[in-house]
Amino acid sequence: MNEHVILVNPKDEPIGSMDKLEVHQKGLLHRAFSVFVFNDAGQLLLQRRASDKYHSANLWTNTCCSHPYPEEYTLDAAKRRLKEEMGIDIDLEKKFEFIYRAELDNGLIEHEFDYVYTGLYNGQPHLNPAEASEYKWIEIGDLKTEIKVHPELFTEWLKIAIDSF
Repeated sequence: MNEHVILVNPKDEPIGSMDKLEVHQKGLLHRAFSVFVFNDAGQLLLQRRASDKYHSANLWTNTCCSHPYPEEYTLDAAKRRLKEEMGIDIDLEKKFEFIYRAELDNGLIEHEFDYVYTGLYNGQPHLNPAEASEYKWIEIGDLKTEIKVHPELFTEWLKIAIDSF
């Protein structure tokens, strides 16, 4: 994988960097972001993670999520990854942040200081098949109901963050 992420303390102060896979194997706290894109009807754009992702494959999640590179601003990383994953280039606004820890498939642990950004888009996304296999627009209330009925179909971070919407 050889992609490094930013290790942080609980105050989001950088304390180093490490290979992304190793961080997820050890469950170390690191900086991440989640992007939630809405349309004018108030629907959220979800993506289904590609089948060959190293964790949480085939699960439904928010529009885009990833990690900034060392020395990269989190907002810049969020805009970069939104374009790379979904083909969307829009303005984003920081809404909130949270820390969570979750045990994932493949023996990996997600422990993130997660920045949440939102944006507005009314077009059709252009999926990068290495990142996402499909997408759908959904009302927040309907999404919360689906998560309650079938939590196994959704990523851990989405299940936590969605309660703030």
